[in-house]
Amino acid sequence: MSVNQLASDKTTKKDQIDWKSTACMLCSIGCSIEVQVEGQNLKKIRGDKASGSSEGYICQKAARLDHYQNHSERLTKPLRKKSDGSFEEVEWDTAIADIAQKMRSIKKQHGGHAFAYYGGGGQGNHLGGTYSSSLNAALGTPYVYTALAQEKTGDFWVNGKLFGRQSCYAAEGMEHSDYTIVLGANPWDAHGVPKTRDVLKDYKKNPNRTMVVVDPRLSETAKMADIHLAVKPGRDAFLLSAMIAIILQEGLEDKAFIAERTNGFEKVKSQFLAVPVEEYAELSGVDLPLIKDVAIGFAKAKTATVQADLGIQQSLHSTLNSYLEKVLFLITGNFNKKGGNHLVSQFAPIIGHSKEPEDGGIVTKVTGMKGISKLFPPNVLPQEINTDHPDRIRSLVVDSANPVMSGADTQAYKKAFENLELSVVLDVALTETARAADYVLPAPSQFEKTECAFFTFGFPTSYFHLRKPIVAPKGDTLPEAEIYRRLVVALGEIPDRFPKLERIAKLDRKFQFGRLFPAALAATLKANPKWMPYVPLILYSTLGKALPENMSSAATLWGVCQFYAARFSKQVAATGVDGKGYSLGNNLFNKIMESDKPVPLGTFDYADTWKMIKTKDKKVHLHIAEMDEALNELSREAKTLNAEESGNEFPFILMAGERRSYNANQIFRTPDWRKTDKDGAMRIHPDDLESLSLEDGGRALCRSTTGQIEVVLMSDDSVQLGMVTLPHGYGMLYTDKSGALKQNGPAINELTSVNHCDPIAKTPYHKHVAVAVEALA
Repeated sequence: MSVNQLASDKTTKKDQIDWKSTACMLCSIGCSIEVQVEGQNLKKIRGDKASGSSEGYICQKAARLDHYQNHSERLTKPLRKKSDGSFEEVEWDTAIADIAQKMRSIKKQHGGHAFAYYGGGGQGNHLGGTYSSSLNAALGTPYVYTALAQEKTGDFWVNGKLFGRQSCYAAEGMEHSDYTIVLGANPWDAHGVPKTRDVLKDYKKNPNRTMVVVDPRLSETAKMADIHLAVKPGRDAFLLSAMIAIILQEGLEDKAFIAERTNGFEKVKSQFLAVPVEEYAELSGVDLPLIKDVAIGFAKAKTATVQADLGIQQSLHSTLNSYLEKVLFLITGNFNKKGGNHLVSQFAPIIGHSKEPEDGGIVTKVTGMKGISKLFPPNVLPQEINTDHPDRIRSLVVDSANPVMSGADTQAYKKAFENLELSVVLDVALTETARAADYVLPAPSQFEKTECAFFTFGFPTSYFHLRKPIVAPKGDTLPEAEIYRRLVVALGEIPDRFPKLERIAKLDRKFQFGRLFPAALAATLKANPKWMPYVPLILYSTLGKALPENMSSAATLWGVCQFYAARFSKQVAATGVDGKGYSLGNNLFNKIMESDKPVPLGTFDYADTWKMIKTKDKKVHLHIAEMDEALNELSREAKTLNAEESGNEFPFILMAGERRSYNANQIFRTPDWRKTDKDGAMRIHPDDLESLSLEDGGRALCRSTTGQIEVVLMSDDSVQLGMVTLPHGYGMLYTDKSGALKQNGPAINELTSVNHCDPIAKTPYHKHVAVAVEALA
């Protein structure tokens, strides 16, 4: 062997040793990555070509993850707020005892409804959140608020009406479709589809595929599209209604599919045949011939799908928009088939189903808001606190979330934290919400502990990636599971140890065929039924100790695997997992624990998706009475929109929360991770800029009915006249190299209102905020 060959072999071996497997957690796809680690630093990051789910794909954002891992606001010690508003470091025992004592006092005086919980795992980091239900049970609260309920619950509510349960989730089939409508989304920057940019590039170069983008802005994705429907901001419902009406007028609905798979079609048909298509087209701002081309093209395509996102779900008519986009693919028969939208399985139940209030569903005490998918909307939370109502919320626990920044109306949230009797934040960083809290409990970063995401929506094979720690934890931090265990123990709900179960769990791991642990666990719960709500923490405290080092938090996955394997045994077996019943679930759990890569959970075919429908007759229920009324209201609204407004104090429509190349929720806190757009500039049309006598790159005041912020201006003709945009993921506080506390870009929720929202789901209308843009004084 030559010297060069030896050197090459050594390099290859060293390269293999140095790279550690994990995953990106910046969007729902969770692409697998490999990382070279040096101390606490993620020195090099690349896509993992050995991953069966992402196959080496990586976007530009994942390459910057060291800026999430290492920054000035990382927490390393529990904090307690002093009377002067500053924080002091305290020991864990002190923090836990203080919090538990205050929780007991509030519960004794006011009951469990005085508590609320916000979060349950940051983006792509869900494992710690599986233990939060135990704390909620100990407090006696059903009130769980999440960012998901600020985005998607209108969509979930529609799913519940159509498919029987709000937990029925319909994914898009963009990878396999001939005709795609991208609706209120910019996947080139937002991703959200496996290997997104590869998929988009294929649409652009393949003459047999068509991509239509519906967006007020000529987005990066729209520039790649065959057709761009430049709808006016907030007018999507008019456009979609016109498209559906055209399909029905032309008789292009899939009659066989409708007859076999749906009910309620005739009521739906009569509603849409009454739509004044020409008027709605004019209101939408899109030429009628172009709308007809798209409607007919979608209906006639062999396979067609709709990819919808926050552009319609956080805009005017939010819940109605979600209904309309589903009617579009349902009446054309593009459902539960290859290339169409289709239902997918959930590995872990990240969303559930809530009853309507008239059927006994839980509502909040102050605003009377119902839950959707077992979640409550952040838009009502400040109103549930900032009141003298006797049943108001008095204590809030926040886990891996930053509602002071990400919830509508930042000032309302700041006031809410001032009014709370107890606020506790679990997080990796000293966020704006943590700064407002009474106690801050530090957790390791997502690369310092065992973690996972439950976005297992791949099809036909869904994958799950249990990420192992790749760097050592910083400071005196604890994983969320341990924090919840200590709190529930301090509240007196469970003992500190389960010695017998611990011993049996270790024995069971050695002799798994004997099923010793599940039998002992069942006997323990039978003898102590009040412990049932605390099963996740009991698993962590017992089975967790029998798992490999630093992997105790994965104990809940043992139960998740059992439920999943019981429900989808054929699909799990199709991935090569052996066994039946308990053995199948146990072997799936073992496979997940042993692998550093994503593990296939189940392989499905499209016939399986019909079994996921939860209506009694197993058909799609197309007619929704509430949507009839929403369509009637849309017709009434059309009459008021015909007259142009003049003298408006807030003449611009702000699309708040635009996704760009270098923003990612609240995960990155400092500006140095961004290669471009470090200021989060406001896009504004050049003609509007000129009419305001303002300059590209200059600064201006952006003002709404709620508040005002200073912005940097970016002249950009991709936006319509009268429309401006600002990105999300900015506005956070950070400490610069000199030690000064600074703000990174626009804090857009200073401009939004909790009252400007969807009437059904209370989803905020972030994409349609009336603002004024003015010169700085």
